[in-house]
Amino acid sequence: MKDILDRVIKSDQPESKDIIVMLKACGEDQKALLSSARLIKNKSLGNKVYFRGLIEFSNICSKDCLYCGIRKGNFFIDRYNISDQDIINAAGFARANNYASIVLQSGEIFSPVFTRRIENLLKKIHKATDGSLRITLSLGEQDKETYIRWFNSGAHRYLLRIETSNPDLYVRIHPQDDLHNFDKRLQSLYHLKSIGYQTGTGVMIGLPGQTYEDLANDILFMKTFEIDMVGMGPYIEHSDTPLFNSNNSLNLQQRFSLTLNMIAVLRIVMPKINIAAATALQAIDKMGREKAILAGANVIMPNITPGIYRDSYSLYNNKPCTDENADDCINCLDARIKMTGSEIGYGEWGDSIFFIDKSSSC
Repeated sequence: MKDILDRVIKSDQPESKDIIVMLKACGEDQKALLSSARLIKNKSLGNKVYFRGLIEFSNICSKDCLYCGIRKGNFFIDRYNISDQDIINAAGFARANNYASIVLQSGEIFSPVFTRRIENLLKKIHKATDGSLRITLSLGEQDKETYIRWFNSGAHRYLLRIETSNPDLYVRIHPQDDLHNFDKRLQSLYHLKSIGYQTGTGVMIGLPGQTYEDLANDILFMKTFEIDMVGMGPYIEHSDTPLFNSNNSLNLQQRFSLTLNMIAVLRIVMPKINIAAATALQAIDKMGREKAILAGANVIMPNITPGIYRDSYSLYNNKPCTDENADDCINCLDARIKMTGSEIGYGEWGDSIFFIDKSSSC
């Protein structure tokens, strides 16, 4: 493992075969991998972890992705749409508690009304918080004009997960229609990057039919695309989805371990990007997010959605922390982050150093 680690660390373009070996690491080899990633993260970015207050403001979605609990075709879920004022209040909570950054997330909606709502909401949040918050949007595929309008209204970052860089696997986890198109999703990422967003993406780890080669190609895709931030986590089934009964060669613990390896390898390959410790990890292991930090992640997204809605934003089974309020998350995460030996970057935006370096070299 040491020879492979040294080779990948020194390489500008690591080989897929080396990445695959690292992704398969277990036992002492895995310990060496995760330790190396943590050291690289601390050397490149310091020992800080940044908070992004997550506001899941609506579970209404126009898409029907076969793995997702809030898919349009799930008629067993209670739909909700939080008011603008409640969203602004949640943003105010983030500011008051020194988070410095928030994420606005919802199902994918494509309409002039939705576009205007987000545009106006961004302006209201900036006004209410004196422009003190960095705002990330995670609102799916939109046309380029919409992305531009939101950027000009104060959105700084955008997270659009591709779920997989393998077009064939993408087809297997989505309906086969024009609304679920791999090329369109890629084009959206290119739009975001060209506009000037700190652009993020991510994949699911442990999908039915997914191979180690697929995951290695996911990492190489992120490097080639020069992504600025990544949010990726284990695939966890939702009981009200078509994929629920699909055969999966990996159990949840194996997906958890593989996700840690993915985070570590990505940190080694892209030392200066932001990598989130996905909440889904905690659905498998109570210390999941903390273990991700020890594997090289440097961002956590505490949920500051009003508590009455959290159960209804159910992307997968056994979502954690749905019975807590935002204050509970603060006390819990503060203690948990300190257990990893890390420092919380309170009051700091925590922008992607990779993005900053690219921008300064232009």
